[in-house]
Amino acid sequence: MKKTALLLKKPNWTKKTRKKNYSLKTGDIEIVINGRLQELNITLPELHDNAMPYALGVVSGRNVILSGQTPRVNGEQKYTGTLGTPSINVEEAQDAARICVINLLGALKELVGDLDQVERIVKINGYVASTNDFTEHSKVINAASVLLNDIFREGKKHARVAIGLASLPGGAPVEIEMIAELKA
Repeated sequence: MKKTALLLKKPNWTKKTRKKNYSLKTGDIEIVINGRLQELNITLPELHDNAMPYALGVVSGRNVILSGQTPRVNGEQKYTGTLGTPSINVEEAQDAARICVINLLGALKELVGDLDQVERIVKINGYVASTNDFTEHSKVINAASVLLNDIFREGKKHARVAIGLASLPGGAPVEIEMIAELKA
């Protein structure tokens, strides 16, 4: 039996020198962040910081430092638990990490108005509630990194930390904070 391999072509990246905007060209259509979110069927939540004693994030020069987000959907924790116990498994925690990223992007949009103003994601810090013997923190936070790479394209990968902690706010299994850079 003959084996065939599926070969994926690298995307056709272009650089627009006037705007310093890296984007993917498909035919005559240029895909930017908002369009990419639509392609991935991602709807960002509207987040507001008026009830919290801290800000969703802070804009400092071209950097946006975002406060940590947990996997809240419509104001409720979608997932709770500690990795390494029967309360949650790695796949559920990976989904929780993706929800954290979507919430972070919602906060980022609230702060800057338009995600197409974002040059890149600089760094994420991922925290995983886990037992002492749990060792797959990176596997959980990889889900967040993969989603960000899908949205912002792999040509602009971010730095990252994945840390295990005994517990997180509201019993969340994952919390992620993020730093983004705005276009000049």
